Amino acid sequence: MFKNKRTFFKQLGLFLAILGPGIITGSVDNDAGGITTYSVAGAVYGYNLLWTLIPAFIVLMVIQEMNARMGIVTGKGLADLIRENAGVKVTFFIFVGLLIADIGNTTTEFAGVAGSMEVFGVSKYISVPIVGLMVWVLVVKGTYQIAERIFLIFSVSLLMYVVSAIMGKPHWGEIAHSMVHPQMEINGKSMAMVIGIIGTTIAPWMQFYMQSAVIEKGLKMKHYRYMLLDIIIGCLATVVVAFFIIVACASTLHENGIVINEAKDAALALKPLAGALASQAFAFGLFIASIFSATILPLATAFYVCEAFGFEAGINKKWDEAKEFYVLYTSILIIGAAIILIPGAPLIIISLWSQVVNGMLLPVVLICMILLVNNKKIMGKYVNKPINNIIGWSAVVVLVSLSAVMLLMPLFNK
Repeated sequence: MFKNKRTFFKQLGLFLAILGPGIITGSVDNDAGGITTYSVAGAVYGYNLLWTLIPAFIVLMVIQEMNARMGIVTGKGLADLIRENAGVKVTFFIFVGLLIADIGNTTTEFAGVAGSMEVFGVSKYISVPIVGLMVWVLVVKGTYQIAERIFLIFSVSLLMYVVSAIMGKPHWGEIAHSMVHPQMEINGKSMAMVIGIIGTTIAPWMQFYMQSAVIEKGLKMKHYRYMLLDIIIGCLATVVVAFFIIVACASTLHENGIVINEAKDAALALKPLAGALASQAFAFGLFIASIFSATILPLATAFYVCEAFGFEAGINKKWDEAKEFYVLYTSILIIGAAIILIPGAPLIIISLWSQVVNGMLLPVVLICMILLVNNKKIMGKYVNKPINNIIGWSAVVVLVSLSAVMLLMPLFNK
């Protein structure tokens, strides 16, 4: 009995030591842009788009597992592998598109900081610069171990959305029916919303961060089963939080015909419908998610751009050892924060369309990933199993089809 207990605690300790990349990568997905997208989806379509979270969860889990496995086997980041196998020209065009999308995403994170703090009466001209400086110090002056612990605390804080949803008194029977028998008009707006939900649930930048995090943590194939559990928990957390955000807005805003444009509107609108606590919980969740993602997203971008073009990268390195990495990270932070402070900046458009762009860029990243993970010269005996390929290629086909429908729909409606 004591031997079994020792084995259990040894395995638990090992899992807790490995814990991080999967949960953090999944949780960061519920950023300000994601919360805005889920809030608008719930307010406009009620419970009818909840079904999208089921295939999103399956695809997310399969993709994250591919990422982690590639990182462990090769010891290289995804960007590094794309450059080595696709060439510099192809890499350049892929990463220019991703960089533009990520600057838009970072701007959205600071919009989330500004909006959430305005609910508590704090001006964006105070909240945005302070948070921007805090985030910069954490990454530039901290270590990966310190940052990871803070990120895990942030991940748990996102469960505040469960409180908001329950206080909105959702109709669980309708929710179950909508998951099994969804009803939705097929048009350009609904297609954009579906792409937006998938684009924010499975963002392109995540794939690069996940692989880099696995390498930075020094994981090996002997840690595989613990890493897989970490990924499953992270994916579940992502989808559960997304589910409760949509439910919170569907059961209150949609039922009362309230139109919103951003997550802050949802937090404010919840107050008379579900009470001050629900409103504050929603706003606090938005604030935590925004800080969390304003840290990780520019970090992921700096990681993969530097990897793609052969520069040193990593927050365990000093400024002089990875100058390009830190300069790029700092630049993205400054640009994102500065746009928010411009009076009249089109933040809503930036927020929603950055998620749609994510959804449209995702197939390109997935195609590169699937080709790489099936290359025996790179992966050896750890190439994909048939089921991984079926799910991966199906996701590519569906996303390309949705993007085509969204772009072509206006032509047929004339």
